[in-house]
Amino acid sequence: KPQLVASNDRFCRFLEEYCPVVTETYYPTIWCWEGRVQTLLRPFITSRPQVQYRNELIKTADGGQISLDWFDNNDSSYYPDASTRPTVLLLPGLTGTSKESYILHMIHQSETLGYRCVVFNNRGIAGEELLTPRTYCAANTEDLEAVIHHVHSLHPSAPFMAAGVSMGGMLLLNYLGKTGRDTPLMAAAIFSAGWNVFESVESLEKPLNWLLFNYYLTTCLQSSISRHRQMLEKLFDMDLVMKARTVREFDKQFTSVMFGYRSIDDYYEDASPCRKLKSVGIPVLCLNSVDDVFSPAHAIPVETAKQNANVALVLTSCGGHIGFLEGIWPRKCTYMDRVFKQFVQAVFEHGNKIFSM
Repeated sequence: KPQLVASNDRFCRFLEEYCPVVTETYYPTIWCWEGRVQTLLRPFITSRPQVQYRNELIKTADGGQISLDWFDNNDSSYYPDASTRPTVLLLPGLTGTSKESYILHMIHQSETLGYRCVVFNNRGIAGEELLTPRTYCAANTEDLEAVIHHVHSLHPSAPFMAAGVSMGGMLLLNYLGKTGRDTPLMAAAIFSAGWNVFESVESLEKPLNWLLFNYYLTTCLQSSISRHRQMLEKLFDMDLVMKARTVREFDKQFTSVMFGYRSIDDYYEDASPCRKLKSVGIPVLCLNSVDDVFSPAHAIPVETAKQNANVALVLTSCGGHIGFLEGIWPRKCTYMDRVFKQFVQAVFEHGNKIFSM
């Protein structure tokens, strides 16, 4: 069974009643129980539900643009009135977009419940052009704030929550830690967040993890900016950036410099959600596996979570990073998908029972 960490008895009872998956025994797929195997195989094993998006480009205060992919769910029989149709904002991982399988599965789960989804694609990675020499990072929440304000302004009467995966979860937590209760979001779900960036990069620099994940992630980051090289060369030594062989080296030469940090340590300190968890002011459910090499078990802020009545952690012993595969042939639905579906439905349909906490 997962470990449920929450100091608020009412929140615990709410989850047990309306999101019972968090108290059920999780049986990982027997032939890929190890965390790294789960992490590597999920993108190849899980299906890719067909989703028809409507794209919207919105302008930012600094002259940039953000690409949003909408799944309007206009055929919703549960919520035929678009003005009050519940809306879920989805935040993909480090170099992820609306095309990731885990995002498609979240939209598929939301579609069956009648909800609308909108995917926040970070600047420059969803095919749109960079209009300014700026991309994104886990610590800077300005673009996310702009997106949340924009979505809420379009549908002010619609119930509104968000779900973030990996770096998307870190960004969402950092936003919530900054805003407290001052947000139009009712609640949030966080999956496989890296809680302490120092511990995450150290884990990813261990020889096997570097070989399996770190080098690949670094090349993905480099690929995501290489298309915008002409724009970015105005501010960066792109030859040096493209020589990075670890995420830490990339962040040292590029990310921390772009956002004006004095050092990479200052950036990693600011990007670590564990520092802001105590300030979260709305109900948040966070799912992590303790065998996730991207977020080591000893860095999960269990004691801090116990000090905030708005926070619940669900910790599984297996599942890897955005893995959570279950069943003999885990193609259609994962444990993470079931947690997402039940929690989102619980918030939208029974949320009044926790909002008086």
